[in-house]
Amino acid sequence: MRRTQFLLLLTLGLIMRSVGAAELTLDEIWELLQAQQTQITALTEALARTNTRLDTTTNGLVENTRAAAITRQHVAATADYLDDIQTGGGDSKTSLGGYGELHYSRLDADDSARDLTEVDFHRFVMMFGHEFSERVRFFSEFEIEHSFVKDTDDGSNGGEVEIEQAFIEFDLNENHYARAGLFLLPVGILNETHEPPTFYGVERNDVENIIIPSTWWEAGVGTGGRYDTGLSWDFALHSGLAMPTSGSSAFRIRSGRQKVAHASANDLAYTLRVKYTGIPGVELSGSYQHQQDPSQLGNDGLDEGNLLSIHGIWQRGPFTLRALWAQWRFEGSAVAAADVDKQTGWYVEPSVKFRVAQNEWGIYTRYEDLDGARTRDRFEQWELGLNYWPTDNVVLKLDYRNREHAESIDGGRDFKAFDLGFGYHF
Repeated sequence: MRRTQFLLLLTLGLIMRSVGAAELTLDEIWELLQAQQTQITALTEALARTNTRLDTTTNGLVENTRAAAITRQHVAATADYLDDIQTGGGDSKTSLGGYGELHYSRLDADDSARDLTEVDFHRFVMMFGHEFSERVRFFSEFEIEHSFVKDTDDGSNGGEVEIEQAFIEFDLNENHYARAGLFLLPVGILNETHEPPTFYGVERNDVENIIIPSTWWEAGVGTGGRYDTGLSWDFALHSGLAMPTSGSSAFRIRSGRQKVAHASANDLAYTLRVKYTGIPGVELSGSYQHQQDPSQLGNDGLDEGNLLSIHGIWQRGPFTLRALWAQWRFEGSAVAAADVDKQTGWYVEPSVKFRVAQNEWGIYTRYEDLDGARTRDRFEQWELGLNYWPTDNVVLKLDYRNREHAESIDGGRDFKAFDLGFGYHF
């Protein structure tokens, strides 16, 4: 309404100005009114177009403001997510880890035909975990050994692809748990904790390779308890060994691992462990395992087996002492006739760890004594070596080994070896 009044007043003003300037006829006044009307129409249309452009610009500014606000929200959310990944907080419930190790070995045997110089990326492992809730979690371990896998019909070492762990764990209450799936057995020092930065020596110790066949996993169910006193216990019912009873690996424990690959489950096994860590710097543990039939076959002269192992770890300042003893006792006429119904191994390992500048160094020595199923698995070995940790969870290693076999038939296998290696864990 105000715009119309303004236009009328403007028109009247122009007419009055024209009339005052000269005497006009009615025709001339009519023509003048028509001309003024045309100008008013053009001005109205121009104002309408200007209002349209102003409305479009205003809407664009509003949309841009809204888009900028959304962008700021996305940037803030992304920053929070990245921070959660770095700190392990927030809603991130899936974890990733891994470890690996590369070995170089030069072995000089009494029989020169057994000399060896090789380099081997022994293990590449990825670990995946997921927390379903505060009480239920999953853990797995996937491994490639010896860098790649190929057909081994030619007798060469073609490597292996393995799933060493894949289990669900449940918290029953604050102190007790249960698990089901494929897991490492609770026995010895090395079997459950074997990442390269956690132990001395390029190669794992031989007792926990020949007598306790680490790394040793089975499928089954388990439960356990952890208490503030430092006492803990674990019990597992699981698949058993399938040891050969003839051939070059007869009654060899390590050859009996089925690795849960279409594993025979005719006769199960169980493992019990008790551990005490209530004194700072001290760990004492004992494990017992019973195999109902270590060969999974009846009437073959190998009826049952029992493993007992004990170990202790004492740490005081930079000094650490580890010791482990393990023994199998088997029942059956065939294993007794082969005189391998008792297989034993033990080792002692003193070490000292010290810091130079910002880096850690460790010196150790180890003595091992083994009496296994094969004559080549009956030997004494001295080892001396050095570990260097340039940062946490990365280690460089070197060592010297001297092995002497108990049986004269294996005298040519006696050797002296020099090893180099590196490993990591994250």
